[in-house]
Amino acid sequence: MCGRFTLISEVSELQDEFPFATFVQDIQPRYNIAPSQPIAVIANDPSYQVDFYVWGLIPHWAKDPQMGNRLINARAETVSQKPAFRSPFRYHRCLILANGFYEWKKEDGSKTPMFIQLKSKKPFAFAGLWDSWQSPDGSEVRSCTIITTSPNSLLKPIHDRMPVILSPENYLTWIKPDPASPTELNPLLQPYPTEKMAAYAVSKRVNDPQLDDPQCILPLAI
Repeated sequence: MCGRFTLISEVSELQDEFPFATFVQDIQPRYNIAPSQPIAVIANDPSYQVDFYVWGLIPHWAKDPQMGNRLINARAETVSQKPAFRSPFRYHRCLILANGFYEWKKEDGSKTPMFIQLKSKKPFAFAGLWDSWQSPDGSEVRSCTIITTSPNSLLKPIHDRMPVILSPENYLTWIKPDPASPTELNPLLQPYPTEKMAAYAVSKRVNDPQLDDPQCILPLAI
């Protein structure tokens, strides 16, 4: 699964990596993004405007918004079949902006948090889905989930899942406004190339979602 990630790039760097996107507001650096918090996305709307959606997908038909707490991730293998995801997979896809993510490696009876990023340290996009939920008072809540897949050889010793990181050449295919089929989309949901990624241990301060600062991504002192 993917339960924590970072977005620390300045808007100018994000604009370089996502030149088709419209950035209309500042984005504060985040070193420990947790579920239920607002996260930066580019939805499959023709404007490609960067907006903030709640992390944890609330299906439009949900009676209780707390359902989103259980839907922070969607498995690539079943995303086109599960009731909560099959409609968003076809109609509501998004890019979720990030610089890295955390996974916890089990070793010696404990779990060591690992920070994973691209070797280039550039920002990238997770493959995401979004939906719109109407609250009883009539207000709209837009929420999203991160799609996961099997791990590459870097992640395999750390965790049995990894988030789908899209290649830049596939960004616009993923967020095209038109409906898309599993035949077209499934080939994009592959483990990211191992040789383009790096991982290192960090301190357990990242376990606390209240702690959100540069110390979260510092390499663990040995």
